Amino acid sequence: MSEAPHTPVLLAEVLEALAPAPGRLIVDGTFGAGGYSRAFLAAGAHVVALDRDPAARRFAASLEGDPNFRLIADRFSTMAAHLGAEAADGVALDLGVSSMQLDEPERGFSFLRDGPLDMRMGGEGPTASELVNTAQPAELARIFRVFGEEPQARRIATAIDRRRQEQPFARTVDLAEVVERALGGRRGAKVHPATRVFQALRIAVNAELEELEAGLLAAERVLKAGGRLAVVTFHSLEDRIVKAFLAERSGKTRGVSRHAPPAAKGPPPSFELVFNGARGPGPAEIAANPRARSAKLRAATRTAAPVWRAAA
Repeated sequence: MSEAPHTPVLLAEVLEALAPAPGRLIVDGTFGAGGYSRAFLAAGAHVVALDRDPAARRFAASLEGDPNFRLIADRFSTMAAHLGAEAADGVALDLGVSSMQLDEPERGFSFLRDGPLDMRMGGEGPTASELVNTAQPAELARIFRVFGEEPQARRIATAIDRRRQEQPFARTVDLAEVVERALGGRRGAKVHPATRVFQALRIAVNAELEELEAGLLAAERVLKAGGRLAVVTFHSLEDRIVKAFLAERSGKTRGVSRHAPPAAKGPPPSFELVFNGARGPGPAEIAANPRARSAKLRAATRTAAPVWRAAA
């Protein structure tokens, strides 16, 4: 049984950036519910899609048998290994947690519906409950501070440590309530007090930032000269990584000081920016899909320069 069509965020902008067309090979590194892949296929492109979440395969049911489509159950950082000698004309990365994952309580990504405290995208490795119940308070505080940018990280970690000594955490709503109490309740706040903590745990459980860094390097490797990279981010941690990568690879990284000795000339730019800065959704898209509010798109074109060395 196929799932209902899904419209991803910034679809028109991603299509404009990648320009899929007959004869072009596009890598959809985050298949999700398949919205981007279907749009690429409708434009006549060949699509190789990846997703580490086994549940994504059900969204590809209607695409089975399409000779222009292939879905691979793996992380997008492995795209080079799966493409082999093929070079891509475009790579799309739609980061973060997908709508389907948020909407399924049994996945444990959201505190809005009670479910097991899991948060694993691929089903492998420790769950969020294992992390919450076993990590040292200092490590929990670091995770909340770094990955969630939570200013009260230490207070929350202390509250979690105190409660887990009495009863381990197993459910999403349970953890959310402990975090809320540790921060003194909602007090009219528009954003739930546990939002940053849940983001931090999800990022830590799935090593999302490390995967993003590896995925950007993989995209640099698989794109042919003139190929395009389009990355959609949903929070500042992701966006800073993408922004810094593209600034460096396009030769736009600023020097430390005009009084400092000139830095040694680096390798030739491997990317050129398609547009300066980031593009976000318009009012109509935000009204139709509030989750798109924080989305940002950055895009760049692959030059003919060699892939940068890992140490660069």
